Amino acid sequence: MPTGVIICDDSSMARKQMARSLPRDWDTALTFVENGDACLEAIRDGKGAVVFLDLNMPGSDGYAVLERIHQEELPALVIVVSGDIQPGAYERVRRLGALNFIRKPIDPDILADTLKDYGLYSPTLAPEPVTASAPAPSSATDVPWQDALQEIANIAMGQAGDLLARLLDVFIRLPVPRVNMLAVSELKMALNITESTSSWSGVCQGFIGAGIAGEALLLFNNAHMDTMAHLLGIPDENNANRDLESLMDLSSIMVGAFLRGFGQQMDMQFGLSHPVVLGTHLDISELLESSQYSWQQILTIELTYAIESHNIECDLLLLFSEDSVTPLRQTLTWLSNSSAGVTA
Repeated sequence: MPTGVIICDDSSMARKQMARSLPRDWDTALTFVENGDACLEAIRDGKGAVVFLDLNMPGSDGYAVLERIHQEELPALVIVVSGDIQPGAYERVRRLGALNFIRKPIDPDILADTLKDYGLYSPTLAPEPVTASAPAPSSATDVPWQDALQEIANIAMGQAGDLLARLLDVFIRLPVPRVNMLAVSELKMALNITESTSSWSGVCQGFIGAGIAGEALLLFNNAHMDTMAHLLGIPDENNANRDLESLMDLSSIMVGAFLRGFGQQMDMQFGLSHPVVLGTHLDISELLESSQYSWQQILTIELTYAIESHNIECDLLLLFSEDSVTPLRQTLTWLSNSSAGVTA
């Protein structure tokens, strides 16, 4: 009898990669869901003895799903598969009852070993490809390039968040990346920044590689600068340059780590220019106006990192030139249609 398996992830690319990474000789009946609420309903309907669960999703995230499973005593064995790889995330999901935690991008060998360790899967002597009990929904097979970009950004975001969490000894709440194609004039309106009366500081760094070019902007709310300086270990006596030093350190950590993780997944290397301060203690409009673009359209990825228990948020905005869209789409299309040596 097939094992009921639920794959819960808001990314169609991640769902596709997860399904492709399952052992080919494991007899399964797959159910694909895109959010936590749908996952809980599928478990209640008896569709999943085993659940592969993402953490960062709109609405009910993976943590909320684990809490509900525990509260309702639902019959599901959960393995978290996430790009949020900071130590605090692993500790939290284990406390909430997850069997284990596997980092994205998924490694089929690690997945198979994990399933064997928990007695969920035993290799057959003559493995044969196994199909789902019902046709996989189109969301699991057809991956728009924007969705693939969001998933690549999600994993790179998790790597940058992990580095920052370890350096500052904090837990960081990670968002779902926001991907948009915008006119330059729409940039400010698209930012997920609501505190328009606050003053902001910003740093930009240009990047280029493999026909892809753009800028990374780090935007930081000055109301939290003292706390950030303390977390970074910048001494109080360095008050004259403390804000600038905090901003430059934070930019170096976040931009470098994100682009490194992004490039590794795309099999690209990006060169980074020296960081340039856009301004300090400015309105967000003034800050963005200090960076001028000749592009008509900008492909954007926006990430808002929140440091838990410190009321600190900062925005990391990746801006890709319009000439970068075609090579990005080509690479993303190839990535979304290939997976760990397993044919579609």
